Amino acid sequence: MAKPDGPADPASAEHRLEPWEVFRRERPGDPMVHGGSVMAPDAELARDYAREMFGRRQESERLWIVRRADIGDLHDADFLQPPLDRSYKKPGGYVMREKLAAARERTGQAKPKARER
Repeated sequence: MAKPDGPADPASAEHRLEPWEVFRRERPGDPMVHGGSVMAPDAELARDYAREMFGRRQESERLWIVRRADIGDLHDADFLQPPLDRSYKKPGGYVMREKLAAARERTGQAKPKARER
């Protein structure tokens, strides 16, 4: 039988602390950024701890509090690489010089001269 004055069992589920990640936004329109972590046994206390740490001096306009165990980790390089060449969506677009030079070489054509102005 447990002693009424003794410490609570640290292995019990209600007293187990877990990490919660806190994302914050300073001003409307800014992106959410990772602010840090808090240790709490449940969502309610995690919210209170996050508000105390990241909101008491009014440095945050919005907070997101997420249990670390609920965050998905995607690090598979094969999955993250696009299956098709979409380099046309990059700012440089397609680099045509090499492709045109290879096509001219295959057909035996010379590079056309620049137009005179």
